[in-house]
Amino acid sequence: MENKMRIRVFAIRNIKEILREPISYIFCLGFPIVMLVIMTIVNESIPAEAHMTLFQIQNLGPGIAVFSLTFTMLFTCLSISKDRANTFLVRLYASPMKGVDFITGYTAPLLIIAVVQCIITFLACAVIGIFNDYTFNLGNVLSAIVILLPSMILFIGFGLLFGTLFSEKSAPGLCSIIISVAGMLGGIWMDVDAMSGAFAGVCKAMPFYHGVKAAKLAVNGDYARVGKPLLVICVYAVIIYVLAVLVFRKKMKADLR
Repeated sequence: MENKMRIRVFAIRNIKEILREPISYIFCLGFPIVMLVIMTIVNESIPAEAHMTLFQIQNLGPGIAVFSLTFTMLFTCLSISKDRANTFLVRLYASPMKGVDFITGYTAPLLIIAVVQCIITFLACAVIGIFNDYTFNLGNVLSAIVILLPSMILFIGFGLLFGTLFSEKSAPGLCSIIISVAGMLGGIWMDVDAMSGAFAGVCKAMPFYHGVKAAKLAVNGDYARVGKPLLVICVYAVIIYVLAVLVFRKKMKADLR
């Protein structure tokens, strides 16, 4: 009971720290919606003869949802690196809290924020869909949010890893690289499936493409093909998150010496 209370108090503290920053609302909520609107306008200017479906709202929405999750990585990274910088974590290490308490306390609030991000993103998609004569299937959207959970864990894992290894000045820069890579290679702004060659191979070797692909297939009700990309993103998420946890625990033990 005491263990759960410690985790709850620590998680509430972390979510308050994140929500206290105005930039959180800009990147978590404002930026994805702005990108949805801009890309929808771009899609309207593309002639039908081009057969360009990437920016249609049913395909754009899942991509933007994944892109918005990259910012949870940034907030995770900033939270941990700041706590390390002001020795807050070092003081907590001397408390009865264990490694799993810290990890859960950081992960849980970010996971909640990530789910809320996806819900708001798809709500915005539904509104845009009204003007574009497209109606989202609620069951498919809910399935897509569940399928996005591995992507959430993946980006939180990256944030946990970078925040543990690097300072509050250098860690955000590394997160920015991952954000850019996810945007370019994830199939959010370009149709990777229509490409061939080395570049397409690199994109399909990365987890971001598979996270976007699985979400798109779910939104469009194509569950028969969801299995492979979902499996790939799950494997990546487990590897990165477990690595982050191991590094965090090792760093914690080193700081206690």
